[in-house]
Amino acid sequence: MADIAIRNVVKRYGDTQVIHGISIDIAAGELIVIVGPSGCGKSTLLRMVAGLEVITEGEISIGGRVVNRLEPKDRNIAMVFQNYALYPHMSVFDNMAYGLKIAGRPKGEINERVQKAARMLELSELLDRRPRQLSGGQRQRVAMGRAIVRNPAVFLFDEPLSNLDAKLRVQMRLEIKQLQRSLATTSLYVTHDQVEAMTLADRLVVMNQGVAEQIDTPLEIYERPASTFVASFIGSPSMNFLPGEVDGDGTSIALAQGPRLRAMGQALGQHGGRSITLGVRPEHLAMVPEGEEDFHLQVGVVETLGADILVHGKLVEAGAAARQAKGEGGSGIIAARLPGSARVLEGERLPLKVASGLLHLFDPESGKRLVEV
Repeated sequence: MADIAIRNVVKRYGDTQVIHGISIDIAAGELIVIVGPSGCGKSTLLRMVAGLEVITEGEISIGGRVVNRLEPKDRNIAMVFQNYALYPHMSVFDNMAYGLKIAGRPKGEINERVQKAARMLELSELLDRRPRQLSGGQRQRVAMGRAIVRNPAVFLFDEPLSNLDAKLRVQMRLEIKQLQRSLATTSLYVTHDQVEAMTLADRLVVMNQGVAEQIDTPLEIYERPASTFVASFIGSPSMNFLPGEVDGDGTSIALAQGPRLRAMGQALGQHGGRSITLGVRPEHLAMVPEGEEDFHLQVGVVETLGADILVHGKLVEAGAAARQAKGEGGSGIIAARLPGSARVLEGERLPLKVASGLLHLFDPESGKRLVEV
């Protein structure tokens, strides 16, 4: 295994810049997940590490050796692709052994490495089959086995699970995590699936339009998102965002939709009188008895998920039923994640309270984080 250092890396295609000076230090044995929407530059960054894309500016080193000008075969990396990239006319054994044969390794060593990887991936009974005789999950294991037998310093995964069904994706990401832990190989993993990213990563790189918006542990990114983009991308369903203003004395937040929220015992004097975007996650809203609520939710749609229900509706100021009935006061569409045991009907008004200390404040212009309250 080896560490990876990415220093101020820039990528341009002609006059179009797609990667904007990204820097990341990846420790030996660490599993880093690069996550973001389609077109954010995550696969381009991975391909620059692999040597499949030329670096316009900056420097990438693997194990202390600068690799900017090295061919992919000379970087001691192994890549697992989205489409498996298996040779259809070769057996599973030959697919896994191909890279070692090209490298001129002895037959005995090749057989030993392939057999060891096959046992690890539960492929021993399938070594004589062709790819067309395998399921999607088995093909992905073969692709991983082909990478493992090379004993590389770095694994690179480019959305390897996106072609699998939902149940198989869950199984395969657990296997990838266990495999990476047992091999202790430095890994860089690209995905657009935030659940996959949160469950696999030691640290996340959340990318947006060629910029690394935040680099941190999954829990830190969930609890302290650096921007509204990160807050909306990490978490399912997305964080609710509501425009508002901090009162002059910093003791409460007046939302544009009408309700006023207390500052939960924390002074916001440094932001007194300023406009803000308030963020609250759906799972941090709870049903409470009438009279204890921060606001009501006029229920529009209820999604039953089993252990949880997702309730979508309009925010209504607590105690404002009469004004709401007359059409007065604003409303914002928000979502709440409630226990599956809750019985909620479309059209009713739910009294909701925000969990103490779990609000997030963002600057409405830049989208950058201000403080949590």
